[in-house]
Amino acid sequence: MFTNYLKIAWRTLRKQRGLTFINIVGLATGLTCCMLIMLYVLDELSYDRYNQKADRIYRVQTDVKFGGNDMHFAVSPDPIGPTLKKDYPQVEEFVRLRDRGTWSVRRTGEATNLREDNITFADSTLFDVFTLPLVAGNSKRALAEPNTVVISESAAKRHFGSQNPMGQTLVFNNDKTYKVSGVMRDMPKNAHFHSDFFLTMLNDEYTWGQWLSNNHHTYVLLKPGSNTALFTQHFDTIIRKYIGPKVQESMGASMEQFRKAGNTLAYWLIPLTDIHLHSKQQIELSPNGDMQYVYIFSAVALFILLIACINFMNLATARSSNRAREVGVRKVMGSKRQQLIGQFMTESVLTTVLAMLLALLLVAVALPGFNAIATKKLSIIQLVSPYYLPFLVALPIVVGLLAGIYPAFFLSSFEPISVLKGKINASFRSSGLRNGLVVFQFAMSVVLIIGTLIVYRQITYIQTKNVGFNRNQVVTVNDVYAIGKQAETFRQEVLRLPGVVSGSVSGYLPTPSHRSDTPFWAEGQTDINKGAVMQNWGVDYDYLNTLGMTVVQGRNFSHDFGSDSSGIILNEAAVKVLGFKNPIGQRIFRFNDEQGKSRQAFTVVGVVKNFHFESLRRNIGALSMILSPNSGAASFRIGSGNLPVLMKQIEAKWKQVAPGQPFSYQFMDDSFDEMYRAEQRVGTIALTFAGLAILIACLGLFGLAAFMAEQRTKEIGVRKVLGASVGSIVTLLSKDFLKLVLVAIIIASPLAWYAMNNWLQDFAYRIDIEWWYFALAGLLAVSIALLTVSFQSVKAALMNPIKSLRSE
Repeated sequence: MFTNYLKIAWRTLRKQRGLTFINIVGLATGLTCCMLIMLYVLDELSYDRYNQKADRIYRVQTDVKFGGNDMHFAVSPDPIGPTLKKDYPQVEEFVRLRDRGTWSVRRTGEATNLREDNITFADSTLFDVFTLPLVAGNSKRALAEPNTVVISESAAKRHFGSQNPMGQTLVFNNDKTYKVSGVMRDMPKNAHFHSDFFLTMLNDEYTWGQWLSNNHHTYVLLKPGSNTALFTQHFDTIIRKYIGPKVQESMGASMEQFRKAGNTLAYWLIPLTDIHLHSKQQIELSPNGDMQYVYIFSAVALFILLIACINFMNLATARSSNRAREVGVRKVMGSKRQQLIGQFMTESVLTTVLAMLLALLLVAVALPGFNAIATKKLSIIQLVSPYYLPFLVALPIVVGLLAGIYPAFFLSSFEPISVLKGKINASFRSSGLRNGLVVFQFAMSVVLIIGTLIVYRQITYIQTKNVGFNRNQVVTVNDVYAIGKQAETFRQEVLRLPGVVSGSVSGYLPTPSHRSDTPFWAEGQTDINKGAVMQNWGVDYDYLNTLGMTVVQGRNFSHDFGSDSSGIILNEAAVKVLGFKNPIGQRIFRFNDEQGKSRQAFTVVGVVKNFHFESLRRNIGALSMILSPNSGAASFRIGSGNLPVLMKQIEAKWKQVAPGQPFSYQFMDDSFDEMYRAEQRVGTIALTFAGLAILIACLGLFGLAAFMAEQRTKEIGVRKVLGASVGSIVTLLSKDFLKLVLVAIIIASPLAWYAMNNWLQDFAYRIDIEWWYFALAGLLAVSIALLTVSFQSVKAALMNPIKSLRSE
């Protein structure tokens, strides 16, 4: 029986080539989008699941509200891990990580350094918590001794080639030598942090035991069966027992007073597998994904697939008049309804299988481009892995059944007597369900258009907004700290080059980086709630001038004032938090220890206009600047001359001052834009899929218009004989479809507003959703629908009426 179904289905598809083409292309496009998004979503959901103990690993998160700032950190105090293991038997193990950013690394005896990212200090328990297999070395002892480092296979190849790296030494930042005690496999791409170098925590130059500082990413491995909800309650005990006395010593207030003043401190656990998509803390080890985008893309995939299925359903029911006699004859010859349903479902599944084969080809072609947009390394081979294969096999069957079930039941329901007498044709002119499905198609397409417009407008707003400093024409040379006192010599040499306007060496830049906050108090202030937690940047005399920042009160640092060594410049937000009406000359201080015995005082010499130094998702926080010899990068404002030549000249100056050090630079506007790469990717992906959704919807509309025009061929002939113009006939055939599109726009607009308004809430600085976004999206939808329908309408209107009426 099934073989017979298959033969008839194949003959039917071949007989109706135009309709088959529209159905297969539409379904293939929908399936392609679905598979691409499926690869993306499943990859996002797979983060950190390679760890064998992933279900028992948690990270300690910190939430603090103090000094006018509401802070949420992925880091925690260094003693919290050892304390949890010591005081609570539920903790099997802990490990702390401390990211030190980019260092220069070379093999001992080599003259040239390589620039290596994500240098990380780690406890010796690293390999007890995380699944990081070693190909050489003992995981229990690899980081247990001072001056040891575990490197990845890729790092071993870069620095040692084919030689055995075990026991050999590497020099970090020209002065720290570590022995290679282990070689691990490269970390999986779906890990929430990556490092090629894990240095023993025994060599981390840090003042240990600081309960009031948050600088370490702390992970705990709980014993099987532990109740995490109950365990989290222990953090209140830790705060009272260990942190309360420190707050009393440094601030002169108990924890109860601290909290009554409106401040908060809380620790909590986040499951390892939730970090990538659910953690929105500050100071993450690497940029995370966002579960919101997983939901958005999943919904887009579902909508596009539904649009493709609706095409199939609409076209199948619209051409039902052409198959009505076939159904009638089959029933008269003894076919049962179940057999007819089986026949039509076979046609549907066969069409979907053919579409699936085409979709696999399209995925193979589109995947490199999709990877470039999504910054992934997805492979079509993943589709045949055990993780994906069940979904891949089920997809065409489910889609085929979904798309074919209504047409199958609809077509098989015809009464043979009515069909054979020709009494059923009138019912094909209009169908409430069919119209509803067309409305749904275009409503989803309009939502995607509006969403794409708003995403692009927000990105444009971010890129063009006045952020309070001039990030254009500024080049930043990285790793200046590696040349120590030579940094100022390098700056002076570069300033002599024609085309260089100004230059600065500083420890901080208003671009993405890991920074910590420092609490300050006004001199004589005893109210615990009057402290200000702020960024404290070390800069030089030319920092403000080079970056184009504006001093609104007081002055910049100056060589003419020796007292500026203890001077400080605040931004407007810091002045507001500290409560100063006349800030110039005011004294503020910070503590240099947790006991509050050593403090450092500064005199406010200037106030700089607020500028954005973090993502526009956040409000501008309090910030201070002091003169400091600490250097991280050199920034130079350059003219608009021959940029490639100038960069070669700057590189030559670098090599003169820092032979053997890798030369690395970037432009500040690129660094600033890096914060919004995720939104740019979302915008590009949304634009692509919005275009495909409209294409699929138009394919269905095109086929539907063709069948409607075919059914009304004789009506059109009569109207032309009676004097109807081509324009009036085109209007007649088009207006019904345009009404449906207008209804779709009305339904889509509030849905799009609600979804995009929620998305924009993540930004402290955002655009307003204006009426013209909806008007433009509606105009695009109407124009595209009109062009699609008009082709068939004009074709039908230009037909010779003699041909259409010949059979009468």
